[in-house]
Amino acid sequence: MLARRGVVTLLLLSFSVFCGAGEDQLTPLLASALNGNTQVFPGTDGRQHVVYELIMINANTTPATLQKVEVVPAAYPTRAIATYQGGELLAHLRSTANTAVANPEIELNGVRVFLIHLALPAGPPAPERLVHHLTLLGGVTPSPKPQTPVALEYLAAPLTLSANVPKIGPPLKGKDWVAFNGCCEVSGAHRPTSQPVNGGLYFAQRFAIDWMRLDEAGRLVNGDPADVHRWVSYDSDVLAVADGRVVKTAQNLDDQTPGSLPDPKTITLANVDGNYIVLDLGNRVFAFYAHLRRNSISVSPGEHVKRGQVLAKLGNTGNTSAPHLHFHLMDGTSTLGSNGIPYVIDTFEYAGEVSAAKLASGNMEGTWNDALMRPPSVRHGQFPLDRAVVHF
Repeated sequence: MLARRGVVTLLLLSFSVFCGAGEDQLTPLLASALNGNTQVFPGTDGRQHVVYELIMINANTTPATLQKVEVVPAAYPTRAIATYQGGELLAHLRSTANTAVANPEIELNGVRVFLIHLALPAGPPAPERLVHHLTLLGGVTPSPKPQTPVALEYLAAPLTLSANVPKIGPPLKGKDWVAFNGCCEVSGAHRPTSQPVNGGLYFAQRFAIDWMRLDEAGRLVNGDPADVHRWVSYDSDVLAVADGRVVKTAQNLDDQTPGSLPDPKTITLANVDGNYIVLDLGNRVFAFYAHLRRNSISVSPGEHVKRGQVLAKLGNTGNTSAPHLHFHLMDGTSTLGSNGIPYVIDTFEYAGEVSAAKLASGNMEGTWNDALMRPPSVRHGQFPLDRAVVHF
């Protein structure tokens, strides 16, 4: 909670401006949520999670230097749920090309993306609406030349929260499936990846998971890692997570040799996902399965499928360095030109997490089950977070 009287007064005043009452205030740094609403979902850590992005634009000739971003409930704008400043603020601030930025200064007409992940306690319900308290140095004079920046703070970027997330079945079957590259940290492989597609900026992979399986000895690969057949997950059955209709398929690509990603010069929008399936689950929810084995897809566009039906085999096609199933839900049929949406899996067993330090080493060989829970705990209606090990 903010303690200084002057700050509280300005914050409350700016909130009245935000609501359409009181005097107008110049707000040179514009901010808005990329999506006006998002969903709250429970994770395997027992907390409620919210993941979204802000778009920020400096509309003044004087550079705007962002100093602090606070997420606050719209109903209680002096109570910060999360605060980003210093190095953490900079870590969450990105260019529209998904690159890190050197400093928090935003030039005239400059655009930045601010990545947010809230992890809220499980008990009380999340607020229905959020706003964002911005603290910055910026210009308030409509001058054609840069002026001396002044200290500013105000509220911007309203966001509506909903707990209405899709509930699905598992995309795979069996024990010891690991959720690699999962939600929700900004350092992850999927979370920060934005794509400028079809005239818009999209985060299709916000909630994507790369599923890989351990064998009974806790290994991802048993034998030569350059041999695709030695990976435990390879050729596993891929399942429909709900009743639905097949929208798109592609299956003419061969497996990559594991060990490294393909030459970036060879990757296009057409082949980045490898062989894939898109299912329409209804209510503007689409399931996406990528990197499938060539000629293993057993369904065709227009065909209706049932939950649990085998759709294809797990492979290593497209932009991938080892066999895995890339899976996510999205709000459209375009695999990159859609926004990822959260979900929960109705029932599974949670066996803990694999080592973050081992994952950071980049060595996928050896054993990964040293710290797993025995026996696992039964979970209902949760989202498997990054590095979670689950039994379906």
